[in-house]
Parts: sequence; C-alpha cells; structure tokens
Amino acid sequence: MRTLLEARLDTRAGNEAIKNGKLPKLIQDVMSQINPEAAYFAPMDGGRTCMMVFDMQDSSQMPPILEAFFTELEAEVHIQPVMNFEDLQRGLAVLGRT
Repeated sequence: MRTLLEARLDTRAGNEAIKNGKLPKLIQDVMSQINPEAAYFAPMDGGRTCMMVFDMQDSSQMPPILEAFFTELEAEVHIQPVMNFEDLQRGLAVLGRT
C-alpha cells in the first residue's frame, strides 16, 4: 500500500544529529530500507520535516522503519495510506460500476 511517512524532527535532537554527523546516515538508512518513490525535506511547523512516499507491504514494517526517528531524532511521526492520481482514477472507476 502506498504510504506517506511524515517525520518532524525535534530541534535539539536534530541539531545534535547534524553536529555529530548522524543525520545523513539515519536518513540514508531509512531511505535504503523503504526505497521511497518520493522524498522531500522542508521546514514545517517550525521544525525540520521529512516526507517520504513508499510501498508498505505489511504493518510489521513500521517498527524497524520508525524507531530511528523516535529514538535518535525524537521525531513526531505520522504515517498514513495515500493515493496517486492513477490510484484515485482506479478507485473512482469502481464507484462508477456500482
């Protein structure tokens, strides 16, 4: 299932991860793990935020994907299913047949 991961990093923990060089490796490790179709990084709500869209095969993937955000970056994490335009078109086509 196409899934949006949004992680807003704690400023203090993010600053420390930048100073000690951990931030690039943590982000790269997550990206290698989930192979996102898109990844964006932006300031949101006053903090560093990353957004990644990836294919989640099973909900059991959440702990290994999210733990570094929680433990290393003290991030506030949101994860939710999302659709691209093609997904929306397929879903709407089903509605047209009922």
